[in-house]
Amino acid sequence: MVVLLGVGLLLSGLLARRFPVAPALLLVLFGVLAGFVPALRAAQLPPEVVLLVFLPALLYWESLTTSLREIRSNLRAVILASTGLVVATAGAVAVTAHALGLPWGPAWVLGAAVAPTDATAVGVLARALPRRTVTVLRAESLVNDGTALVIYGLAVGVTVGTDHLTVLHVSWLLVLSYGGGALAGGLVGLLSWQLRSRLDDPILENIAVLVTPFGAFLLAESVHASGVLAVVVCGLLMSQLAPRVTGAAARQQTTAFWSLSTTVLSSALFVLVGLEAQNAVRNLTSASAGRAVAYVFAVTGVVIGVRVAWLHTTPYVVRALDRRPAQRLRRIGARQRNVNAVAGFRGAVSLAAALAVPQHLDDGTPFPGRDLIVVVTSGVIVLTLLQALLLPGVVGFARLPEDGSVAEERHLAEVATTDAAYESLEQLAAELGSDERVVERVRREMDKRRKLLAADGAVDDPIVQHHDQYTELRLALIARKRVTLLELRDEQHIDDIVLRQVQAVLDVEEVRLTRSAPVE
Repeated sequence: MVVLLGVGLLLSGLLARRFPVAPALLLVLFGVLAGFVPALRAAQLPPEVVLLVFLPALLYWESLTTSLREIRSNLRAVILASTGLVVATAGAVAVTAHALGLPWGPAWVLGAAVAPTDATAVGVLARALPRRTVTVLRAESLVNDGTALVIYGLAVGVTVGTDHLTVLHVSWLLVLSYGGGALAGGLVGLLSWQLRSRLDDPILENIAVLVTPFGAFLLAESVHASGVLAVVVCGLLMSQLAPRVTGAAARQQTTAFWSLSTTVLSSALFVLVGLEAQNAVRNLTSASAGRAVAYVFAVTGVVIGVRVAWLHTTPYVVRALDRRPAQRLRRIGARQRNVNAVAGFRGAVSLAAALAVPQHLDDGTPFPGRDLIVVVTSGVIVLTLLQALLLPGVVGFARLPEDGSVAEERHLAEVATTDAAYESLEQLAAELGSDERVVERVRREMDKRRKLLAADGAVDDPIVQHHDQYTELRLALIARKRVTLLELRDEQHIDDIVLRQVQAVLDVEEVRLTRSAPVE
């Protein structure tokens, strides 16, 4: 299965480059096709594994790499979408499913399962959108799981017969879920920060990074709080604290490891969605295929419709209540809100919730419509992911303004840091006792860098042309070094150990040059 997953990931990536289809959709299709192979039908992951192994790692990396400043700026929209929209979606789906014949308890279970958007799907399919749009979508999908899982747990408990429904009980569950999850995430984040500040070994520090999200998740779950929210809070906290204590070597390892591992994990989840969708249809016994298809399309229509209605009504309510000039500047038009509406993808959390529905009630009878819940949830996930095919057209219709804020802020940061270093050159040289010739060499290099930054990438500027030619020549020389290095190894003049050591030095130099490092 691991080999097939790797092959599927490679094929999906290659096909996505040739055709305008997101790799995630191709991976789902690959999972559906893999379900026809009898030997692979048993290759299923328990929902506990998805929640405990996959989600903490994926959500932690999403939290680490999102913009906390943008979340703060759009906090009201994020909170409304991650609470009110989830409740509205779950309720509308429950009413629809009950009208189609599903009892109220299982109907609410289904509504809670398909209510939250998926952070991994949003991160993969909507990453090319403007920063503000992507941040709001990612933040919503990171937080709304807590609300959905509270509704889900309550609906399952009431249906099974182990829980009761009162206003006080629901309020306590919400407080415990959000408050306990935030406290657990904050506590683990602070402990991780203190531990990492005392480590100087990149390997040990990255082991601490690896353990952190799972520690936050398990601590929150141990007190029946939201493990998902704990991981998100921990990730957001570490995104602010970790840059102060993480060294360059550890940071390079962290980025490389988590980028690869989260790509593999998210790809595996998309394949699992396709595989489980196929298995769910095959194992459906409580309803006919036609009825199941009707459920899938009806529930998907409600999920999408509620999101569209929410995004085109609540902003006007907020505008009527908040007339501050600062809020007026952050308003977006109806066309742009269509992008957010189409990007409401469902994914791993919904699938894990559906698969985690108990097989039996407290009295031993089968859980009503469990197989239908799994089928409908799988169908909703697939159909909402298919919205990614519409996203380019919707983005074009929305006429989103070009977002150059990231490039502008990066240029500002490079200029400010270079100027600060240049101004402190004499003082630091004096403290270190540096030779004047060394100081003069560094000053010349920094002067070249400052001139290059002042040119701001203008292709007709002589400084930029000089830098491009310099980079091209240096890369060609590095390529020549690599050829010579391999010849030395092949002729038995050096050992493979030496080859790898010298290659590592050349790799660092090449990466630095290809990332527009300063001219030397």
